[in-house]
Amino acid sequence: MPATAPYAAALLRIVMGALFLAHAVWWKLLTAGMGHVVPWFVAQGYPAWFAWFVTLLELGGGIALVLGWRVRQVALILAALMAGIVWQQLPNGWIYTATHGGWEYPAFWMTALIAQAGLGAGAFAPLSRR
Repeated sequence: MPATAPYAAALLRIVMGALFLAHAVWWKLLTAGMGHVVPWFVAQGYPAWFAWFVTLLELGGGIALVLGWRVRQVALILAALMAGIVWQQLPNGWIYTATHGGWEYPAFWMTALIAQAGLGAGAFAPLSRR
């Protein structure tokens, strides 16, 4: 494996973690607000509590990825979340800008998270078990 692989794994991990945090905190909690997010989840066929579950999963998963804590396990849990989104959005078509969102964007996330699980935490992971 090249000497740069730990840094590439760290880059992927930190960026994905930051994006999960941005999506949970900035978008769901601060911008759209859960008053908008919960009804959207319900309209998609999910129970209302699931919107909070997903938001907390994204928040906790984002923090864990940024800090390098249990990266393989966290990445697989988040990949399973993305697999569920892919499944839910299959009928909407491929492109994510389709009405109710397509499956291509969450499929990319699922694949990147599976790659992260295979790579591990990489460099700069203060909470990684070595």
